[in-house]
Amino acid sequence: MKLLSALKYILNSASYGVIVAVVLLLLIPELRDGNGSWWNILASSKQSEQPHSYARAVQQASAAVVNIYSEKIQPSFNYNRSHRTTELGSGVIMNANGYLLTNYHVVQDADLIGVVLQNGDRYPAELIGYDVYTDLAVLKVAATNLPTIPQDENLTSYVGDVVLAIGNPFNLGQTVTQGIISGTGRSGLSSTSYQEFLQMDAAINEGNSGGALVNSNGVLVGINSRKYINSREYSFDPELSIQGIFFAVPYKLAHKIMRKIIEDGRVIRGWLGVSTNSRFARSTGFLIGEIQPNSPAHKAGLQVNDLIYQIDGVEIHSISQALDIVAETKPNTTLIFKVARGELPLDIPVVIEEKR
Repeated sequence: MKLLSALKYILNSASYGVIVAVVLLLLIPELRDGNGSWWNILASSKQSEQPHSYARAVQQASAAVVNIYSEKIQPSFNYNRSHRTTELGSGVIMNANGYLLTNYHVVQDADLIGVVLQNGDRYPAELIGYDVYTDLAVLKVAATNLPTIPQDENLTSYVGDVVLAIGNPFNLGQTVTQGIISGTGRSGLSSTSYQEFLQMDAAINEGNSGGALVNSNGVLVGINSRKYINSREYSFDPELSIQGIFFAVPYKLAHKIMRKIIEDGRVIRGWLGVSTNSRFARSTGFLIGEIQPNSPAHKAGLQVNDLIYQIDGVEIHSISQALDIVAETKPNTTLIFKVARGELPLDIPVVIEEKR
């Protein structure tokens, strides 16, 4: 009986196999010939897989990256003719009503500024304002319904993120370079050094300045700014050739700068006038190492070695955090500084002034 049951099971399974084979032959005629078409079908399925590409990210962002040509007109003593020089750069359309971001050094001292879109449209541009600390400038063109760069106000960039730099190097036309973020910076208004910027290894050359740095989804990560320059005396040593160190202004900071320039025509920063000794790291607050004469800190009575641990109800963990709070405070505003002077806790009101 057991043998009979086993034979019946095998025959049923074989029957099902035959039925499945017949159905496949009816549905897929290519399987009927003997030329190995079934293998070709499987092989072509594998070959149809698309290679990994950032083309979609570039398509999302590229139309909003423009070429910028700034002209300087200088008088010439030959035949009473003026001499024109043209600077090359890139820019990013931030909204459909014609506001663009670029680097200040691209349009600095320019008499005429021209913007060329990727579709070939040309517009004269007006300089709305600039910020020398972040090397950013806001331009305006008289146009509407412009293509805009994808943006995410909640975007956070991390070391290791893939990024694409889009611009117009050496006037070769729009070009894309790829790399990763090597280091991240803050987005506070007290930013004045390389450490506050995004560091990446996506190449930036002349003409790339002011262009877009986007992630693999085509979302704006930053405004391309500059390459690293070693200012030490031996920086011209050929053995110290520097490669793969480029910088961009983080998106959140660039967007903040743009809003302030559009609203006020310039960036108004609050000023405190203190520095710290970085050798004494603390988990909470920071020790004042130096106070500038006639600064708000000096006028308020803050002293060297005071420990600032709270500003206007915000716990302080570093001087950079404190300076960002001050920088984003409207001048003539009074902030309450909680400090420890030795064993004595103090509340000291400080009237913030404008940074000059």
